[in-house]
Amino acid sequence: MEMNISMLEFHMLPFFLNAGNELLIFSTTLFFLIYLTGILVNLAIITVICLDLHLHTPMYLFLCNLSITDLCYTTIIVPKLLYILLSGNNTISFTQCFIQMCFFYMVDITEVTVIFMMAFDRYVAICHPLDYHRILNKKICTLIIMVTWICGCFSASLFISSILKLVFCSTFTIHQFFCDAKALINISCDGTEMFYIVMYVQFLFFGVFPVICNLMSYIKIIKVILGIKSKDGRWKAFSTCPSHLIVMAMYYGSAVSVYMIPPSDRYDILEQILTVFYSTVVPMLNPLIYSLQNKDIKNALKKLST
Repeated sequence: MEMNISMLEFHMLPFFLNAGNELLIFSTTLFFLIYLTGILVNLAIITVICLDLHLHTPMYLFLCNLSITDLCYTTIIVPKLLYILLSGNNTISFTQCFIQMCFFYMVDITEVTVIFMMAFDRYVAICHPLDYHRILNKKICTLIIMVTWICGCFSASLFISSILKLVFCSTFTIHQFFCDAKALINISCDGTEMFYIVMYVQFLFFGVFPVICNLMSYIKIIKVILGIKSKDGRWKAFSTCPSHLIVMAMYYGSAVSVYMIPPSDRYDILEQILTVFYSTVVPMLNPLIYSLQNKDIKNALKKLST
């Protein structure tokens, strides 16, 4: 019998929930440590950038916003997951599910846009260094950050409006560790047409388009760097790029893999593992990658600790 989605309660079923006590304890401890580490390192990056006037530049403004989105990522997902693991109560109302999905996709699109703008920042800095502060002045950077969050809010509202049209007929068990739209689609029996339209359009604008632009910008960056005669000059120009490339590859690679996996019970565990990676592990690793690769961040951290 069909039921309206607003009347439902869902049961989240991570693959490790029904495992033995040892795996459950290990999973709870692991997620807690990931969450705690992510909170601490992202807060450290945000604090350092806010307090150190030398870091009030476009590159670090975008990095600060990346840390904010990473903080939101883990806070939206992990506390509810820890509650489920500790209490054994895996029931979630549609209202809670709705709110979690809304904030998750808002942060998701915002992070994609921020990563895209960080690539643009490196392109301008290396390919047009004399015009850098004119192109990315304080007013424009503030406007860019506002637009990224507005895009995130608008995208999330479209996603949620399409999910409200879903109809469920039998099972209400979500084989995922948070309220993910794809997991809901997998258990729905009708009303998926609008969701797929919205998903494909947003995948084009916030997936394919940013990746192509990022690749084009780095192709131009490499051309400019190869034209520098000095070896030290080439390394100095490229030194700020590896960390962004690593972050971009981890995020896009794992996120795209999740949504490219066909809906099937055979791929439930693989899908959940990849989702864990891009939604909890990557946000924890991002600030570590940038702080380890960046002398300015390391120096600012040393000043703050003394």
